[in-house]
Amino acid sequence: MNRPKHFESRITPKSARQRSEEPVLVKLVEEITAQRRIQEQQFAVAVRREKHDRRWRIAGRMVLIGVPTVLALFAYANSAGLQLGPLGEVVGVVHIEGEISATSPASAERVIPALKDAFENGNVKQVILAIDSPGGAPVEAERISQAISALRARHPKPVVAAISNIGASAAYMIALHTDRILAGKYSLVGSIGAVIAPWQVNRAMDKMGVSQRVYASGRLKSFLNPFIPVSPEAENKAQELVDRAGGAFLSELVQARGRKLKTGVDYGTGEVWSGAEAMELGLIDTVGTIDDLTTVKGVRAYNFGPHPSGGSLWGRAFAQALSEYTVARSDSHAIQLR
Repeated sequence: MNRPKHFESRITPKSARQRSEEPVLVKLVEEITAQRRIQEQQFAVAVRREKHDRRWRIAGRMVLIGVPTVLALFAYANSAGLQLGPLGEVVGVVHIEGEISATSPASAERVIPALKDAFENGNVKQVILAIDSPGGAPVEAERISQAISALRARHPKPVVAAISNIGASAAYMIALHTDRILAGKYSLVGSIGAVIAPWQVNRAMDKMGVSQRVYASGRLKSFLNPFIPVSPEAENKAQELVDRAGGAFLSELVQARGRKLKTGVDYGTGEVWSGAEAMELGLIDTVGTIDDLTTVKGVRAYNFGPHPSGGSLWGRAFAQALSEYTVARSDSHAIQLR
């Protein structure tokens, strides 16, 4: 091929020096490239290590802060009566303990929500009323009884009353609205009747020369006033009230227990019987304890309360003292089933 002379004049052959430097440059580039690749790999490892260390630092902080926080929340929830669950099939236990009154742990306001939780929970296969109460306000017992009947209609489940030390008067009235009543051999059961127990301090006031003026719109408007003498008419009215309440209680007993009751027995005397005697008289169905119901194979008990409210120990003690004072002031003028 013929090339122009001016073109051939510009092309000069490589010198020996240039030819000897070419392998050195290639090796230098390869070394630089390899070192850069190593640096990139080391940087990537450092980045991954930093991310790993950062995740562990975060996890450590979560453990140090989160675990005590969760434990504190569980402790607070437990003190406030909050529980998780139940998980799996259980028997739901609802407690009726102590005096039944509007301000006590056995009040309708405290017991009914616990009953509602137990009946509405799908894992609860049976509801147990754990009763240990001498009785109290009949209206509170009436509200609880009506709630049991309404909840059973919406959520059909077996309901058993388990009487511990005592299940008397208004507490026994509640037990009448269950499917089965169980009491211990040494439990006290019964006290079917009513009572009004007002104070009568007018005689002490007479000795001190003190009297109280009372202006009432009717003859019997102030018949329970403890500071004035009791008239025969007031005596008759008070007795009439307790007789009617006691009679209604007795009718409720007959309606609930029916043919289970023993003939020829006066159940309205207001007395209590032992668990064994109550069994013979038809007041209960089984002699036993709540353990017989909550130790069924494969089924555990779950406590629905009512649970003690939260707050400080001093706060709860003050609330309890105030509650007892209020009950003492009001109970003397109210009909009681006890």
